[in-house]
Amino acid sequence: MLIQSATFVKSSPNFQQCPVMDRPEYAFIGRSNVGKSSLINALVNNKKLAKISGTPGKTQLINHFSINGKWYLVDLPGYGYAKISKVMRAKWERMIMDYLFKRLNLMNTFILVDSRHSPQKNDLELFERYGANNLPFTIVFTKIDKLNRNQWEKNIAAYKKVLLTQWEELPPIILSSAVEKTGLDEILQSIESSMGLFNAKLIPKG
Repeated sequence: MLIQSATFVKSSPNFQQCPVMDRPEYAFIGRSNVGKSSLINALVNNKKLAKISGTPGKTQLINHFSINGKWYLVDLPGYGYAKISKVMRAKWERMIMDYLFKRLNLMNTFILVDSRHSPQKNDLELFERYGANNLPFTIVFTKIDKLNRNQWEKNIAAYKKVLLTQWEELPPIILSSAVEKTGLDEILQSIESSMGLFNAKLIPKG
């Protein structure tokens, strides 16, 4: 897939205010500081599309971007940032879960996981929630350029080991680096291959 245009559409505080569900959309979610904005910008070849911040928890709204005028890329708020209040954390979780369950045009979610760390509780809980509710997702391990191959392979193997205690089959996994542009083609191929499954006639207007 060739990205010819990528434009910001709107930021929404809840799923009700998101754009009309008239085209397929693909969400990106991950722990705060996982490198989500950097990966999105590398994916669409636009360094300024998604805001990059050194402050975890910067993304607090559901951000829609129109890609090639044909599908939406959705940047969801990060999770797992310990310094926010419980009230704010609960609010974010409600917003995200409502979006995941009620956006009928959501084709897939790319769950970003930092390859530099061993399995994290928040990541594993999110995988479990997706699986329990039959929500399609792909795991994208980020920042593989920050470690040597043995290090990131060890961490990813640990994730796979935990997943296989709960799953008969692993979900799709992509290794990525925004710096080296690793895994970007795989993500775009995954998106392109599922776009044909979208049927606008099955999506209510509005």
